[in-house]
Amino acid sequence: MHAMQYAITLPADYDMQIIRHRVRSKGHVLDDFAGLGLKAYGVRERGVDGSPVNQYAPYYLWADPEAMNRFLLGDGFRGVVHDFGRPVVQHWPGLFHRPGPAADAPPRAFTRRTETLTEDADAARVVARAVAGHEELATTDGVHTTALALDPRHWELVHFTLWAHASPRSAGDRYEVLHLSAPGTGRLGTGRQW
Repeated sequence: MHAMQYAITLPADYDMQIIRHRVRSKGHVLDDFAGLGLKAYGVRERGVDGSPVNQYAPYYLWADPEAMNRFLLGDGFRGVVHDFGRPVVQHWPGLFHRPGPAADAPPRAFTRRTETLTEDADAARVVARAVAGHEELATTDGVHTTALALDPRHWELVHFTLWAHASPRSAGDRYEVLHLSAPGTGRLGTGRQW
């Protein structure tokens, strides 16, 4: 599994209905994209759920890193670059993935939180604790999917959770899910990836 996200921050007065229409008309294109585990089409709107910005920020879990490259170099992403400029694409090796009790319900939100490892931290122990936390989170009512990834450049853990309802305020940055493409969720595997 490989996680990926890019964020397109839009002007404060941007009409977010443009993004909603874009996802309604084009979101289905990745519903059967080979090698994609899932894509959550996420947005944040300034002043809603504590968001300071208008932002389109989809989150991906890839079953196959070659598919991620095919997407980034293909027509779909070329359209994003044409309309908004080339965003910084963050990507991270996956450590853990598991569907939750609400995996059959359409997700309404996702959260993303980063956790920086301190200089003196034993990375393996921190990861083991984080995986245990995600194992527990995966049994929580309302959780659609939860995943954990590692950014070894900045030594951060990236926590991602899809929710079948509004996400908890304490869970990190909160995004509304406009659409979910999940052609290969089963190919992501479950449990530890390392």
